[in-house]
Amino acid sequence: MKLDRFIRIVIALLILLVFIVAIGAMLFLTESALNVWDRLVDGPKVLLYGYVAVMVALLVTAIELVWRLVVRRKIPAAKRAVPDKLSQNDIKQRLREAEAAGVNVSEAQAELQELAARQRAGAIHLCFFGEVSTGKSSLIRALVPAADVTVDVVGGSTTDIQHYRWRNDLGHQILLTDVPGTGGHDAGFDEQALQEAQRAHVVLFVTDGDLARQESLAVEALLACGKPLVLVMNKSDRFDVEEQAALIQRLLEHLDSLGGTVERDRVVAVSAGGEVDVVERGADGSEDVVRRQRPADVGVLVVAINRLLEEALDSIDEQRDRAVFRLAADKLAEAEAEYRLQRSEQIIRNATRKAVLGALAAVSPGTDVLIQGYIGTAMTQELCKLYGAAPRDLDIEEFLNLSQSRVGRALPLSLAVAGNGLKAFPGIGTVAGGLVHAVAYGLIFDALGRSLVLTLSRHGEFVPDVAAKEFEEGISEHIEAGVRRVAKMALEQKTGGS
Repeated sequence: MKLDRFIRIVIALLILLVFIVAIGAMLFLTESALNVWDRLVDGPKVLLYGYVAVMVALLVTAIELVWRLVVRRKIPAAKRAVPDKLSQNDIKQRLREAEAAGVNVSEAQAELQELAARQRAGAIHLCFFGEVSTGKSSLIRALVPAADVTVDVVGGSTTDIQHYRWRNDLGHQILLTDVPGTGGHDAGFDEQALQEAQRAHVVLFVTDGDLARQESLAVEALLACGKPLVLVMNKSDRFDVEEQAALIQRLLEHLDSLGGTVERDRVVAVSAGGEVDVVERGADGSEDVVRRQRPADVGVLVVAINRLLEEALDSIDEQRDRAVFRLAADKLAEAEAEYRLQRSEQIIRNATRKAVLGALAAVSPGTDVLIQGYIGTAMTQELCKLYGAAPRDLDIEEFLNLSQSRVGRALPLSLAVAGNGLKAFPGIGTVAGGLVHAVAYGLIFDALGRSLVLTLSRHGEFVPDVAAKEFEEGISEHIEAGVRRVAKMALEQKTGGS
């Protein structure tokens, strides 16, 4: 009890001493400031104004330095998301920057080249889009009797995307595009069809009844392209007039629920015709099944197309161009993501190799596998720069400190995994004993880099506590996945340096 009272008295005296020192310092600063101010007021005005200007400049500089040091820098808005309305200059500028950085921009450039070719040709592209067996090809044959002859295949498209020429009543040169039916089993066809729809002026979505779930998702994606859409209910001859009206009403309700603004006359019911089996009775009472051609009924579709082109001819080029710019931007984003993955792999391997070399050179790495902090700092800085993040130095230091606190719990696992991994390489003998710590050291750096890449790709920015948490959650998986790679790297460094 006496000791407790003594401690409280000492603390009270310290508080009193701090208070007295603070009061004295404040009085001294106040007196000094007032003396300086009085002298400045009595002196030349130029000296007064100059002094004030210097003090303000120093204050602003100090605030700016503190702001840069303390406040986390955000990713520029241009790097966070692609603008909704891209211009040709925008996408070309992005392509130049990406190409200069080493990104493969060939696919994105091919889209712009294809767009330029279509602009020069001047034809209007109508894309027939829909699931397998909804009758897209039959509709095209009904519109173009000679549709069995392929006119041309647009450059860059596969042979499964066919184009047929058609001149409507208004004299417009039109290319009818037949794309692979979606919902099939052939890999990549759905993506090909959607991309061709983005390149077209107008999309005609063909269904044979009410929209199923996958069809609704496809319509939603097409509406997001921002171009005219005509919803075509094919095989309408299976329904009577009342059933057709009810189906069209449900289709309109589906479009409303998806946020579409499709006009009523752009939802049409047609029949592409085709062949049908008919039972014929002979004079002797016998019955024979014969196949006859069922007449097509596509007049309402022709009217809808003509009306749309007449009303929206001035805007469909601009809408098509914007959709292609978006498609090119998406392909550029995919190429950039692929480039980042490849480059990040190089950065991580380089840092891991340095970590292994450091561990091999050390007598004993102990438990601090991040003792070479400059390696972790350099790797974190390079990866953040690669993904467009701009962290403060304090952010990186905080991330490495948080990660290091989690490394201690993972060190036994990394040592065990390293030992087992080295056993997979025959003929190393007693050398393995000196390599275990080096491999464990490298595994930690490898896991650190890969966790950071996942964080940056998911969130688009560098947040130390989030990155450290994801490092902790994924460290076991990354260590086990990378053991052979890092063990081989350590062996190469050991044998190469011996």
